[in-house]
Amino acid sequence: MTERHDNIAQKASKSYVLPAIDSEFLLSDSMRGVRFLLEYSKAEQTLKSWGIRSTIVVFGSARVHEDGTDLHARWYNTARDFGRIASEQGGSLTRTDGYLENVIATGGGPGIMEAANRGARDAGAPTIGFNITLPHEQEPNAYTTPQLTFRFHYFAMRKMHLAMRANALVVFPGGFGTFDELFELLTLGQTHKATRIPVVLVDKAYWTKVINFQALADYGMIREEDIGLVHFAESAQEIWDHLVSQDIGSHRDHAKRYGGL
Repeated sequence: MTERHDNIAQKASKSYVLPAIDSEFLLSDSMRGVRFLLEYSKAEQTLKSWGIRSTIVVFGSARVHEDGTDLHARWYNTARDFGRIASEQGGSLTRTDGYLENVIATGGGPGIMEAANRGARDAGAPTIGFNITLPHEQEPNAYTTPQLTFRFHYFAMRKMHLAMRANALVVFPGGFGTFDELFELLTLGQTHKATRIPVVLVDKAYWTKVINFQALADYGMIREEDIGLVHFAESAQEIWDHLVSQDIGSHRDHAKRYGGL
């Protein structure tokens, strides 16, 4: 009689696990490109299902708090007021041709990001949080729309999603992370790798103290006209009035928003 063997060892082998549910395989170095694709596709599919055609991106320090110093409290409240005004008047409360426009989008964390999301929530509008996994885990703030609260591992993919639907960028005082995001968008506009959008820096005294834009032009590092890529504002209404003057409500060519991709 022929001896028969069971197939327990074969079924228990790692190679037998379906690739789509094999976490060790998916998290391996060789699958980094696939993880990039997954981070792109998950957020893209969700935003499309919500009909979100454009955003207004708000950056700023996570270290600014509503109950902080007078200056920090002013920045927080200005961001909150702007989130509300932009949501009430920018097109994120009612659909145009089936789409929502100028939805407030932030990095999803505390501080200025929380304030802008909170203002949008005050208006009853949807609002997006593009969170990032950090060594000291970033917690999503309580004001982003839960279904629009994303988390990324890769800064590059997070930046891409922040940039690719942006009709405007509003930047409050911040540190390295804020500078990183600001110069990413300025470079895309300067090099025409993406559609130029209005960039508003809030609190001119802060920005002209920490960045000498004129010196960059004087040393020949940027063209004189590149200084005009940024506009300064002090209040929420002033930010919004400038964006309106730049035709923020118009439908832009989204196919060219981020490097033509």
